[in-house]
Amino acid sequence: MAGRARLANDSWESLLTAHAEMMRQFDREDVWNEVSRTEYDVLYTLSKCRAPIRLSELNRRVLLSQPALSRMVDRMVERGFVRREADERDGRGVRLSLTEAGQAQQRSTGRRHALNVSRAMNDCFEPDEMRELMRLCRKLAANREAALADVSA
Repeated sequence: MAGRARLANDSWESLLTAHAEMMRQFDREDVWNEVSRTEYDVLYTLSKCRAPIRLSELNRRVLLSQPALSRMVDRMVERGFVRREADERDGRGVRLSLTEAGQAQQRSTGRRHALNVSRAMNDCFEPDEMRELMRLCRKLAANREAALADVSA
């Protein structure tokens, strides 16, 4: 079992190292003029939601602490990118969504960022390798989501 544990940890370390290096590369790209990379992450996440979501749900989808995310959302509301609206099911709750300006900013930054992501991935992988990477990452994410659902049930 020690061999599998070592392999699992080495695989995990490789994944984190690759992620960190890619994020450093993307941080250096000239696309973060209007919003930071973390603000873009919030815009992108909200753009993928079919309906407004609660801050707690947004927090599960981005890599920020709840206090940092809350402050960022406040700033993004002030800048006109994010809208707060009362939760119809819970009068005390608030749901978040993109404004038209937020949607436009997400698309504008997203187009430039997508070109950089495409270049980085295509420089490294063949199409079938990208499909395999996507399959493995989706499997890992689905397994963790299922485990979390079991814990909260």
